[in-house]
Amino acid sequence: MKDNPQRNAALASVTLTNAKVILADEVINGTVRVSDGVIAEIDQGPVQARDAIDCDGDYICAGLVELHTDNLERHMQPRPGVKWPLQAAVMAHDAELASVGITTVFDALRVGSITSSAKARYAKYARPVADEILKLQTSGQMRVSHFLHLRAEVCSETVIEELEEFTPADRIGIVSIMDHTPGQRQFRDLAKMSAYVQGKYGMSDQELRDHFAHLYHLRDTYGAVHEAQAAAIGQRFGAVIASHDDTTLADVQNAAKHKAKIAEFPTSIEAAIACKAAGIAVMMGAPNLLRGGSHSGNVAASDLAQQGVLDILSSDYVPASLLMAAVQFGLDYGDLAQGLHRVTAAPAQAVQLTERGEIALGKRADLVRFRLIDQLPSIKGTWREGLRVA
Repeated sequence: MKDNPQRNAALASVTLTNAKVILADEVINGTVRVSDGVIAEIDQGPVQARDAIDCDGDYICAGLVELHTDNLERHMQPRPGVKWPLQAAVMAHDAELASVGITTVFDALRVGSITSSAKARYAKYARPVADEILKLQTSGQMRVSHFLHLRAEVCSETVIEELEEFTPADRIGIVSIMDHTPGQRQFRDLAKMSAYVQGKYGMSDQELRDHFAHLYHLRDTYGAVHEAQAAAIGQRFGAVIASHDDTTLADVQNAAKHKAKIAEFPTSIEAAIACKAAGIAVMMGAPNLLRGGSHSGNVAASDLAQQGVLDILSSDYVPASLLMAAVQFGLDYGDLAQGLHRVTAAPAQAVQLTERGEIALGKRADLVRFRLIDQLPSIKGTWREGLRVA
């Protein structure tokens, strides 16, 4: 899939040699040749071509595919109360992703606002941010390939109205169905949710009680209708439907009813196993894997890996964590190819981008060069369709 015909009109060729090349199921010592933005040859051993880049034994893997990141929000509001110019924020976010080896990203944008409560801080923002992302993508200003991930908050007042502002032409790859009603899913522990909300928004105890009561009212009034309508709109966009924070078997059955193909961050082993059985790919946070547990007190990604039900990793809120977690997974299980699979081919396949995510003949030449220093990856170069972007 070409992201921008003008940008790709004169793609350069490149040869990366003397590298440990991470293929689908093995790592070889060899050479990758790129022509016109795609992988043209994969050879065993080094070559002596004049224009070849000697990788000095570094690893070469496919470009990382990120399905869910909130990183743009940090650039839009670098400090509480500080709004950064939107174009500058998007470009800084894009450059950061390229620097950590992410070559395809699904930017997570919340749709669904709470207009009746100023303290809720759930104001509308997705459409203008999407416009800026798409403008920069179309004009060829982005280093990496951007798609939209619309996070439909069913516990809100305007989710359907905001979804209807988008069309199938807006590069919407994922619509996730989210329910942040207190006391269930991610925040079964009300004490942890209270600490999170009060820390983020500065609510008093009474304001927090009022906020929770309002969320319960919204869920009771709109929840089921919003879920069904959001899933239907997502399918109309041609997007992949994702569930969010599945905890119980009922949550998984509900996700399957809405034809979800990805489960974002299930919070229990039981839910993850049920998702796997239902043909729903299980995605967990790379920070969870690296930290050894969930910051919300839910199931650890490592526990799901041990159960064989961890399919995809997402950087969530730390872009650099994606490659780090994939490498850690590979080292822990003695199979670097399988670790990288969870951040390359697996997420690409989950969103039907079958032309990328793997070093194989004819695939997009989205590539990352890195070496290991004390078992941590140090990135030495990122290429998108054969063009170096970092």
